[in-house]
Amino acid sequence: MNLRLLAGGLLALGYNSFVGGVPFRALRKIYLKVWLGNLGTGTGVQMGCRFLNGRKVYLGDRNVINFGCLLDGRKFNIRTGSDVSIGPEASILTLGHDPQSSDFADRGGDVVIGNRVWIGYRAIILPGITIGEGAVVGAGAVVTKDVEPFSIMAGNPARKIGERSKGLSYRLNYDPMFL
Repeated sequence: MNLRLLAGGLLALGYNSFVGGVPFRALRKIYLKVWLGNLGTGTGVQMGCRFLNGRKVYLGDRNVINFGCLLDGRKFNIRTGSDVSIGPEASILTLGHDPQSSDFADRGGDVVIGNRVWIGYRAIILPGITIGEGAVVGAGAVVTKDVEPFSIMAGNPARKIGERSKGLSYRLNYDPMFL
């Protein structure tokens, strides 16, 4: 039995089944500071989020991870920049299967999300994707290809529908005590 895998599984079970549902953000932050690869300054994770191997999830400064998100760091990394807003129930996946594989082999890759990216409600980011600085991923979009900086993407599969202003200077500051 691999003790590291067992410990990682127990940490995931502890957070996903118990700590993640506690309506006191400070307690969740303490757990996530220890468990995640990185929890940036001012980053908040709302209740009901699930992490599959938190050690491979690196959240930058001042991120807002809304309720019900899934961050899949099972085999590959998830890295976010600063001032990233991830909408409710969004999924960021790093691992799937090769549909052409006769033995259902794994296929995946790191997901990298740039500074000031805004990911909408129930968006899905597939494995191996890079989302450039300042991009917007619309609600319900399924991102199957890399996203250029400052692009606005929507649909399934996500396609470019516009450009976002390049003069972004905001700093997220959303940290309520009980969400």
